[in-house]
Amino acid sequence: MRCTTRNGVTKASSVLLVVAALTGSLLAGAGSGAAAQGAASRRVPVAPCTNDRLVADGAQRVGSSQVRITVSNEGPTPCVLMGFPTVALAGQGPPDRNKPLDAVRQGTAEPVRLAVGGRASTQLSFTPVLGEADGYCASGATPSIAPSIVLGVGGAGQQLAPDDGGGFALCGNSVRVTAFRAAGS
Repeated sequence: MRCTTRNGVTKASSVLLVVAALTGSLLAGAGSGAAAQGAASRRVPVAPCTNDRLVADGAQRVGSSQVRITVSNEGPTPCVLMGFPTVALAGQGPPDRNKPLDAVRQGTAEPVRLAVGGRASTQLSFTPVLGEADGYCASGATPSIAPSIVLGVGGAGQQLAPDDGGGFALCGNSVRVTAFRAAGS
């Protein structure tokens, strides 16, 4: 492009400035679009945790009438665990042959995002059996003793025994349960 007059030079430089501004806007727009797409991918909904991807590590005693149960996401992708488990007493047979307990919820439930291998815990508190050997209930109820519990989580039950080899002994037919929290919190 050959410009010999001052107006011609001004016009040519104006055109170049407009082209440069448009090119810069397009490139900046592509960058912000990519940034928006990256932000959107971070907000992709995560599927709920289902029982087929959760594994319970066992029932760890944390007191004479309390146990902590930790579940791990062994699935191929992250998942979200929310809410409170259900609890039932069970024998040594199949988990569907159990006695459901009334779960008294403690605290509020918030979503817990579990990465692959991520863990979440809940704590169960039973009304204790008092005394030695056969024991008794302060309420006068007959104590219940079971070798295992069935923890309802992710749409199905997982049968667990206490990690110390004992049984679950309680008075009444209720248990206090906390909402799932990220393990260690």
